[in-house]
Amino acid sequence: MWGRNVYDSISKFLQFQLTVNIVAVIVAFTGACITQDSPLKAVQMLWVNLIMDTFASLALATEPPTEALLLRKPYGRNKPLISRTMMKNILGHAVYQLTLIFTLLFVGEKLGQTRCSAHQQLGR
Repeated sequence: MWGRNVYDSISKFLQFQLTVNIVAVIVAFTGACITQDSPLKAVQMLWVNLIMDTFASLALATEPPTEALLLRKPYGRNKPLISRTMMKNILGHAVYQLTLIFTLLFVGEKLGQTRCSAHQQLGR
């Protein structure tokens, strides 16, 4: 029961970390190529990794094992650590996060100015 719980916690941690790191690398690289300046500086990337590593490890390492873990079949020795379902989840969440971040990065200023520009037109 404890072994299966540890395996599940490692899998969840990897899925979370890979998603966050894929998004951070793509945002830094693409942002640097398009805007000629990285949206995330080196210190900011370090803080993102520090915060994400700390909270993810605390959240995933404190999950207690349950009796339901014993109801499923054990994984074989040749089962990959990152399954096909995990890869789909990682890529799906990464695409969602990238869409949101790039929208905020490239269109966010225009979205935030809609109300301000209306006030400027009225002379307020």
